[in-house]
Amino acid sequence: MVRKVRKVRMARPHRLPTPDRRSFLAFTGIGTAAFVLGTGVAGHAAPVARPLPDYPFTLGVASGDPTPDGVVLWTRLAPDPLADDGRGGMPARDLPVEYEVATDDRFRDVVRRGTAVATPDLAHSVHPEVRGLEPGRVYFYRFRAGGEIGPVGRTKTAPAPGARVSALNLAMTSCQAWYHGHYTAYRDIAAQDLDLMMFLGDYIYEYAITPANLWRQGAPPLSAAHAAAVLTLEQYRLRYSLTKSDPHLQAAHAAAPWAVTADDHEVENDYAGEHSRYGVAPEDFLRRRAVAYRAWYENQPLGAASLPKGPDMHLYRRLRYGRLAEFSVLDTRQYRDDVPADGGVPGGGHTDPARSILGRPQEKWLYDGLRNSDTTWNVLVQQVVMALIDRDTGPGTAYSMDQWDGFTANRDRLFDVLTEHEVANPLVLTGDIHRHAAIELKADFADPDSATIGTELVTTSVASDGDGADRDRFAPIWLGNEHVKMYNGRRGYVQLHMTPDAVTSDFKVIDRIQADDSGTVSTVARFVTEEGRPGLNPIGGGRP
Repeated sequence: MVRKVRKVRMARPHRLPTPDRRSFLAFTGIGTAAFVLGTGVAGHAAPVARPLPDYPFTLGVASGDPTPDGVVLWTRLAPDPLADDGRGGMPARDLPVEYEVATDDRFRDVVRRGTAVATPDLAHSVHPEVRGLEPGRVYFYRFRAGGEIGPVGRTKTAPAPGARVSALNLAMTSCQAWYHGHYTAYRDIAAQDLDLMMFLGDYIYEYAITPANLWRQGAPPLSAAHAAAVLTLEQYRLRYSLTKSDPHLQAAHAAAPWAVTADDHEVENDYAGEHSRYGVAPEDFLRRRAVAYRAWYENQPLGAASLPKGPDMHLYRRLRYGRLAEFSVLDTRQYRDDVPADGGVPGGGHTDPARSILGRPQEKWLYDGLRNSDTTWNVLVQQVVMALIDRDTGPGTAYSMDQWDGFTANRDRLFDVLTEHEVANPLVLTGDIHRHAAIELKADFADPDSATIGTELVTTSVASDGDGADRDRFAPIWLGNEHVKMYNGRRGYVQLHMTPDAVTSDFKVIDRIQADDSGTVSTVARFVTEEGRPGLNPIGGGRP
């Protein structure tokens, strides 16, 4: 199995009385007033602005989930972002944050302005949802708080629902363990002219940062607070602050709107729904999930629909780009069934029709959307590898129960929908494994000659697992599956150019990320997937 960042076994926390989900709201929920103020919707009179001890926009700005008439804006005030208590150096009081949206980066033509209120309840983050903008247009935005003006962000609204879009420029990333290397991928992404940036999970890692795993050379000295496994709300907030302090990540956020989803490390390695991999009782683990989801929301450009309610967070959603593409952003963690006890033996628990990686409500939502879609491309933005991957290079079989191979009936149901309803041009975008892979999704993975019904593009990590190598010890495993057409073990990202006729995927790699952020970015493989012809056509050579 492809290893993930080193696992650290955590001590079992003290058992607390079993709560129900309603009682979670009393001690991990977000107050209604704090939420309303943070969105910029009038709730009550805003507090009086007072000076802050230092520049508050140290974590940058971001935008996300664009619609034809608007976008979600984000910032979080943190004059001392690495303060050990996770509060970012902010006083325990509300502070008004003004925002402006303009058609030019000098703000001579301001088209929207308003005020949100940064509250301690939301770590002084704000998430104003701006509406009334024109479709398919570039806008610029900025925030003002405590007498300071933040950096300028660039965003872009989605095209009108029926628009015939000629092209989209996209990128996708995943897995950015800050301590494993520099974010050189984002240096390159920030220089691109993107319509949408997609993040596929593992924005932070919950492990303690120690001399053994701190491979990012030249990193600033860290306090002892970073050397503990992340468990509490304060610790999650601090880990996001550390991650978001990277200037290249900030630049990429400021350059284009993002669509984000979470995987496991935003909470705990390999968790499944309410189940911890480390023997933590579900009632205790849900407490941890509640604070982790809260910190996730506080640090992402997400709107009201994704506001956590205790240990629950509605993350799956759709983004439409005219008649060209519909993006279904999935959540393969929160609702999944637990790992089967038999470990994936032939005919074992992973084949149980009752098992789901999505949960039945999300499955229904996804299938209904695919059946009714009228776009040229139908894109699933998700976390873990969907294709069958046999990890036994000999005559036997071995599968990862953490991926869709642990939920084969769910995969079969999805593939049935794709084929029976002739869903146009399914494209699956995946992260998680810290490697690049280009895969053809087969009607029958046991028969290489069976029909190809979709294409899966897997992006490597931004930093997790350090420099990596073109060919590592896992290459024979992945390339031993005939439907895997490319594998590479370096760090990087995938860039996509989508038109009504084809999707071109460029797999970008970086020669080094541990030493510094000046590594060279190159294209290791390029494929074209033609409209009406699922699969991968390599450009410039054979199987990389």
